[in-house]
Amino acid sequence: MTMKVMLQNHNPNTCLICERIDLIREGENPFFVAETKTGFVVLGDFQFFHGYTLLLSKEHKRELPELDPETRKAFVWEMSEVAAAVIRAFNPVKLNYELLGNTDEHMHWHLFPRHHDDTNPRGPVSSIDHTIRNAESARPDADTLKSMKQQLFNELKKSSIIVI
Repeated sequence: MTMKVMLQNHNPNTCLICERIDLIREGENPFFVAETKTGFVVLGDFQFFHGYTLLLSKEHKRELPELDPETRKAFVWEMSEVAAAVIRAFNPVKLNYELLGNTDEHMHWHLFPRHHDDTNPRGPVSSIDHTIRNAESARPDADTLKSMKQQLFNELKKSSIIVI
């Protein structure tokens, strides 16, 4: 089953992030970039914000204090290293960070590169309608996705967080 079909058939009683991690482990998540000690780096399904990246926690936890202290430190450190790689790879003028969990109760960092040509570049990500940010036109084609993944992976290799 392809990722797109699986996510369309998503069971609301299961964790979407856990399903995505299962797809990574099965080699079926086309957005997967790299594994870290505490998570998985993926590009966003939609690239309205060019270079939009996520760090999915390996542990199914809702809040940072639920992680043991060493894992928590590593998870936040790895997020900052992923952020640095996103900045180097996609050259944004600003990077927005989110760890919400209101919808998907599994910790995952959102890293939104902001560029001069963004819609409302000084406003919050949430100021842009969800249907616009997630329009099919924002979904990268296979060649673009491959290129973006390689750019980000090359920058991630400069840190010590990748598990190979």
